[in-house]
Formats: sequence, structure tokens, C-alpha cells
Amino acid sequence: MTRTEDAKGADRGQRRASFQRARSVETKRALVQAAMALWRTKGYPTTTVADICTAAGVSKALFYFYFPRKEDVLFEIGVMSTRSAQETIHRLLDGPYEVGEVVAAALTAFERSMMRNPPELIIEAILEGYRHEHRILAAGGAPESSVDMFTELFERAAADGKLGAHTGPDDVSHLAYLARTLVSEGARHWAADAFGQRSFAEVVTADICALVRGYTHRP
Repeated sequence: MTRTEDAKGADRGQRRASFQRARSVETKRALVQAAMALWRTKGYPTTTVADICTAAGVSKALFYFYFPRKEDVLFEIGVMSTRSAQETIHRLLDGPYEVGEVVAAALTAFERSMMRNPPELIIEAILEGYRHEHRILAAGGAPESSVDMFTELFERAAADGKLGAHTGPDDVSHLAYLARTLVSEGARHWAADAFGQRSFAEVVTADICALVRGYTHRP
């Protein structure tokens, strides 16, 4: 076989792998969208894996290839909401920024994503997120980067001197963890209508900014 044939074969292999990855993403997205549509109409407890598969037009075997349990789809919904906030933060860090303004924009994007779902589904997704994290930590792993909303922002802010000169990598990691906890608990209380007329973004931005000020002004 010539080098040209080898190159063509490698190119075909890369295209095939890219196509398969795209198909995989599309299938996973179709399952999540089917599940969300059913949960909005039928409710989460009464919707079965078979219902989701029928709506998505896939087999049960394919469902379990992507999601070991029905509850894992809930975790994926939380990841999707977090991703919109991560993208907002990444975009805003391209130019001049203030930490509080970036937090507010990210949480506004997160709130818009949450508002597409009924409150009980949001609460279920948050609780599943806690269970998912507990399983990972119990197995000796680390929390997934897909649910880490603030590390990029706080690392950049620390590098730019916006968190105080004494703020090191461990401080950034802990600050990001605490902020993520405030988001989860804030979303749960918001879904339970505990904030009255105040928005999720308004309340949780104030909480996170207070946390950041505490780090910035530590003695």
C-alpha cells in the first residue's frame, strides 16, 4: 500500500469517526429532549425508560448505552443548564470585566435555562446532581468539570488581582465549590418559590458576590 493510499485510508477513518461522534451527540440530545418533553407533560415519576425510547425512536439498549439509569438524564439536564452559564462566562472574559457583572450574566443565562422546565423537575435534577457527586466522591473521584460553573472566572480573577494577592489555587477551587453550592441550593429554593418576587439571578448573585468579597478582604 502506498503512502497516498495510507493517507486516504486515514482520512476516511477520521471522517467516519467524526460522523459517528456527531451521530452519538445527536442521539444523546434526542433522548434528553424526549425525556424533557415527557416529563413536562406526564411528570417525572410516571415516565418510564420505554416511554422515552418510544418518543425518541430508539431502542432500550441504545438508551442504556448513553444513560445507565433514567436518573442520569436528569443529571444531563443540569449539565445543559450549567453549560449555558459557562459559555456566558467564557465570552465575557474576552474583554474587560467585573466579577459581579460576570456572575450576574452567567446566572441570568442559567435561570433562563431553568425556566424551560417545571419546578418539580428542577428540584429532581438538583437532587440527582447531589447524588451523582456523592457517588463520584465515594468512589474516590473528583467532581466533573461539566458542572463546574465558576472555576474559569475565579482563576482569571485571581490572576488579575481581583480576589486579593493572597488567593491561591486551593482558595480558587474552594471558592468555586462554594459558589456552585450556592447555585444548587438557590435553584432548589427558587423552584420551591421561596424567593417571592425576586429572581434567582438577583438572589444568588448577591450571595456569591458576598462570598467573593469575603475572600478579597480577608486579613
